[in-house]
Amino acid sequence: MIALMKVCARFLLALLFFSPQFHVVTAHADPLRYAVAATSNVWFYSAESEENKLFLIPETYYVRVLNEGEGFTAVEYLVNDGPYRKIMGYCETSALTFVDFIPARPFLRKEITVSYSLPADGGGTDAFEDVFGTIERTFVYYGMRYMSGQRYAYVLLDDTFGYIPIEEEPVFEHNDDFLSVPSPPEVNEEASGEGGLGGVQIAAICIAGVAAAAVGFFILRGRRSSLGQDSGQG
Repeated sequence: MIALMKVCARFLLALLFFSPQFHVVTAHADPLRYAVAATSNVWFYSAESEENKLFLIPETYYVRVLNEGEGFTAVEYLVNDGPYRKIMGYCETSALTFVDFIPARPFLRKEITVSYSLPADGGGTDAFEDVFGTIERTFVYYGMRYMSGQRYAYVLLDDTFGYIPIEEEPVFEHNDDFLSVPSPPEVNEEASGEGGLGGVQIAAICIAGVAAAAVGFFILRGRRSSLGQDSGQG
């Protein structure tokens, strides 16, 4: 029964995550140059195109500038200090507010804990009766994305990045050290924050369907003599 529960847990995590490939940034620049997301509409991209949006940088937090370009600027966000992990990508140059100082708190270091509840079995006596309950996971939070009215957080769990649906956006303290620096014009959030997940190729996650998917997995497993193991992240 313990082995069965472990298989279920691995399968559920495989449903919750997808790992986009990051474009490796090789450019070099001033190691101490920063730009702030002065508004709530500054996107972090995995590549230099609109189709590769990953998440909205938390408002008033910074990216480290690697190479400033006309359309896009190569940047990095966060640091390698477990459980946090630095990621490299791009922001639209016109959306950033460049500063000439080193911020005291450039990156938002925040973890969020999410509980996923599976419905009670209802007193069954077969192998399913012990696989239901609550699964709780703590994720490193990077930023938000919105699609079709649903909120998604871009997160890291162990070695894997992905999206999880959340009901409320995380609350965090804002910086104010850049307020004397002129901000770029604000972009309409509805126009920039909605839409398909595009080149990232992320499927929308429906938590309500997780239990049914898990049950279907075990039914399928019981009907076949063998089943390939997924290598989803844990």
